[in-house]
Amino acid sequence: MSISVVVPVYNSEGTLGALVSRLGPVLGATGDSYELILINDGSLDRSWEMALQLAAQHDWIMAIDLMRNYGQHNALLCGIRAARCDTIVTMDDDLQNPPEEIPKLLAKLDEGYDVIYGAPVRQQHGLWRNLASTATKLALQGAIGARTARQVSAFRAFHTRVREAFADYRGAFVSIDTLLTWGTTKFSAVPVRHEPRTVGASNYTFRKLLAHSLNMMTGFSTLPLRFATYTGFAFTLIGLAVLTAVVFRYFTVGDSVPGFPFLASIIAIFSGAQLFALGIFGEYLARMFVRIIEAPPYIVRDAVHRSDRDLPARDVCASRSSRGAGS
Repeated sequence: MSISVVVPVYNSEGTLGALVSRLGPVLGATGDSYELILINDGSLDRSWEMALQLAAQHDWIMAIDLMRNYGQHNALLCGIRAARCDTIVTMDDDLQNPPEEIPKLLAKLDEGYDVIYGAPVRQQHGLWRNLASTATKLALQGAIGARTARQVSAFRAFHTRVREAFADYRGAFVSIDTLLTWGTTKFSAVPVRHEPRTVGASNYTFRKLLAHSLNMMTGFSTLPLRFATYTGFAFTLIGLAVLTAVVFRYFTVGDSVPGFPFLASIIAIFSGAQLFALGIFGEYLARMFVRIIEAPPYIVRDAVHRSDRDLPARDVCASRSSRGAGS
């Protein structure tokens, strides 16, 4: 088995060295050939310099520097497209996904699945981060099934051939989990450890996760439009019910429903429903605008791989014996 590990990097100079030192033995014992792809997503610290040093020291490491911060999923897309092995593993740069758990994902992948998620036994995040993660998983339920969606994480393993389904995708809004559903329906998950962060703080805030959930729902699904339709239909029924009550009262009691508060409440309800629906339409129009102007998902500033000087690209994942587990 040949393995490409893809890691988006953002302000993680303090963890990259430890990540590589733990990944090396795991990949050496698991794969016949392997590589690590570090994608620097506009880090503000010395992460890129650290990635360059690691790429110079180890011939199985590729370092890619993006022009600016595009977001975790955009950086992942870049790394996935650069992968040259048969199996791709994605993980975070903060070591909360233990590299030692990778064999569990690969073993499950061998059972005939195309995508395997590492489901944390216990997530080491705060309340708001967990709530935002839940919103993201709910947005995926329709595509990959409720059971698997609840176990989605950044720790994934999948066959490289799945990426052919989104090889031509050029949108600026990227959701790797949604793109994977374009290529397969064979998803599963395995329980893995999730360790507390030891260096720095998470860069994935509640606001960013919520924005990602919104991008997923409006960029890759028509569910919000359907919800707007159902909401409009429901309020139409409410309006007809109110009209029926007014007419019935007029013919039975002899007067209409008295009072300004009642009328004002009905107007407010319907106005709110209309504005809500317009907001959803606006989100879709915004995504159409971005796609029309063809904003790229990422632009690469530089890419470094020491083995490129010695081996053609097709041979990078050819043989572990040509590089050594500790090189």
